[in-house]
Order: sequence, then structure tokens, then C-alpha cells
Amino acid sequence: MATQNQPVEALSSTIITAESSKSGLAATTTTTTVVGTTDAAAATSAPGPTTAPTTTTTTTPPSAEEIDRAATLVYNYHRMSLPLRPADAIFVLCSLDLRVAERAADLFHQGYGSYLIISGGTGVLTANVFGGRSEAEVFADVARARGVPDDCIRTETRSTNTGENVRFTHALLRGAWNLPHLRSFVLVQKPYMERRTFATFVKQWPEPDVQFSVASPLLEFADYPDADNPRDLVINVMVGDLVRIREYPARGFQIPQDIPDEVWQAGQRLIAAGYDRHLP
Repeated sequence: MATQNQPVEALSSTIITAESSKSGLAATTTTTTVVGTTDAAAATSAPGPTTAPTTTTTTTPPSAEEIDRAATLVYNYHRMSLPLRPADAIFVLCSLDLRVAERAADLFHQGYGSYLIISGGTGVLTANVFGGRSEAEVFADVARARGVPDDCIRTETRSTNTGENVRFTHALLRGAWNLPHLRSFVLVQKPYMERRTFATFVKQWPEPDVQFSVASPLLEFADYPDADNPRDLVINVMVGDLVRIREYPARGFQIPQDIPDEVWQAGQRLIAAGYDRHLP
């Protein structure tokens, strides 16, 4: 015989699992519905007051392995892996990652360009990193340390985003630097910035006959994070850049790029998992 003070009895419980095999990121949601009465006998006697059903929902966060699978999918989409061919100059778009400067210096020594053009002022991620120096100045030091002659280096130190990298560098090439003959480039960026760099350059470089390819440090996602580029920061930035690839063409910043649905859904799941600190 149940008493008036007996705890309510759980009569139904449902477990729902939502997952995406394409994105590699799964979330498990458990929903429990609880129905109770004040007396067990009331369930078989005349209708009387009952306790209203209550529902609680608990979401299990995705595991680190699931996040890595989704992040790898997004990272590999950003990497274009275009074929490289020798050009007039190597055009370095600066960032937090000094390995980009190392890759550019290596390409210079391999004969992919006669000049190393380094573009970067201070961005959101480097405002308090390089001791008040511009990204381009720091990258140029890395290039010199790897044997690139100083007279082959040009630095643009005012740009704060990818569009300005392109526009400000073009203005210097055709103006103060007096290098109008440079009309083909190997653009060097972070691996997960290759696609945005490509789309921005096509849109914002004023001369339609330019030839270029895009390169980056030869690192898979599993090997990319390091002390200066921690995993969580990398995922936040590249997820934000995925959203920019979708939104920026309408704002006139870059050409449209197709985003496969599985890649977009992986990005959305990463955002839902808390990687939302670099969204536009």
C-alpha cells in the first residue's frame, strides 16, 4: 500500500540518440518523463487530482574523439592542396603561426619565387603577442634566419585582415616598391586559411590576368596544434572561417565557394559544442 509521502514513480523513460556519421560528431540526449500520484490506489479508483508529468532533458557532450573527427573534416575542407608552380614572387599572409614564414622561406630556396613579399600588421589574434611589432616584421626575421637575403624581402605592415593583405600589397607593388613586373604568386597561409585566401585574392586583386597558387605548412590537423596555436583556438578560428566562407561573398569580400553539407553540419555541431568564439 502506497502512502501519501511515497516518492512518485517513474512510469516511462525514453533515450534518444542523435548522431551524424558524416560529420563524425555525435550528441546523446536522454529524456525522462515522470508521472506520479499521491496514492497508488488512485490509479484504479475514481479520477482524482494527479501530479502533472514533468520532463527533464540531459545532453551528453561529444567526446574529444568525436570533436577531432568533425574538426578534421572542416580543416581538410579549408586546405585546397593546389599544385604549385614557380612564380614571380612568394606572397606571405601573416598570422599567429610562424611556421607559415618558415614554409615561405623554404619555398623561396626551392625556387618558387624571386621575392618574398610579407604582409601583415596587427590582427585580433596577434594584438598582444609580438611585443608591439607587426606580424610582417616578425615573419621577416624568421625568413632572414632561414637564409632569405634581405634585398629579396618586402614587408607590408598596415593590414589587419585578408582583404587588406591583398589590396595594400597590390598598391605597394604598383607604387612605392615599383615592381610592376610581378604578376604571378605563390600565396602562403595557414592550412585552414587556404580556401579563404584563395577566394579573397580572386575577388580583391585588381588585375584579372594574375596567376597564383596557394600553399601552407604541410601539416595534418592532428599535427597542427602546438603551444602557439592551441587546439581549442584552432578549432574556434577555423569554424568561424567556415561561416565567413558562406557569408562573405554577399558582403563583397570574396568569391562564393561550395560548402558540402557534411562539412557545414560538422561546423554547426562544433559551434553547438562551444566552439563559437571566432564567429563573424
